[in-house]
Amino acid sequence: MKTTTKAVVLLSGGLDSSTALAWAVKEQGWLCHTVAFDYGQRHRIELEASEQVARTFGITDHRVIKVDLRSIGHSSLTSDMPVPKDHADTAAIPSTYVPARNLIFLSLAAGLAEAVDATRLVIGANVVDYSGYPDCRPEFMDSFVRTALLGTKAGSEGGDLEIAAPLITLKKSEIIALGLKLGLDYGLTRSCYDPLPDGTPCGHCDSCFFRQQGFTELGQQDPLKYPV
Repeated sequence: MKTTTKAVVLLSGGLDSSTALAWAVKEQGWLCHTVAFDYGQRHRIELEASEQVARTFGITDHRVIKVDLRSIGHSSLTSDMPVPKDHADTAAIPSTYVPARNLIFLSLAAGLAEAVDATRLVIGANVVDYSGYPDCRPEFMDSFVRTALLGTKAGSEGGDLEIAAPLITLKKSEIIALGLKLGLDYGLTRSCYDPLPDGTPCGHCDSCFFRQQGFTELGQQDPLKYPV
């Protein structure tokens, strides 16, 4: 009897995670549970986007887990520190890095996977045009899986767990092209780190920069509107 692979998709509501969900549903045919995190981020509008994207792809189990990362701080996304604007290439890890964010999120997603008998974690991490975050690297993902298998009941009983990061080596334009092919409406997604009070993207943070660059390279129009 054919069994369907179950997956837990980390769905922030941004461009990358939404594309990763489209890939898991449309290309892989996996039964997906989605999870977003309300972690005290200044761009909480992405939580609404995650619900809309999940609904579009027929997800019946979308969860929002609250984690107070503002109590840790030390990031411009979870404090009153200014968000860097007008991208400049640098080797330094920017202030938008949230300490141990993917480590925390993947741990919670692994717990959810164990609860719903899922064997795949799907994350939209990317190493080509991301902002220099160490928790987006393939070696981190590999190490996390080994740890999760050691530290869970499912793993100790011989269960399987893999991380799928289908966008890990793609350029932003390639990610957008994939999403468009899979029917993703990027007008539903939100990427800006520092949106205006009405949710309009600032157009100047790193996330806005990479997103606009990707659409431009692809010769496509970003459906989101930016300040003039």
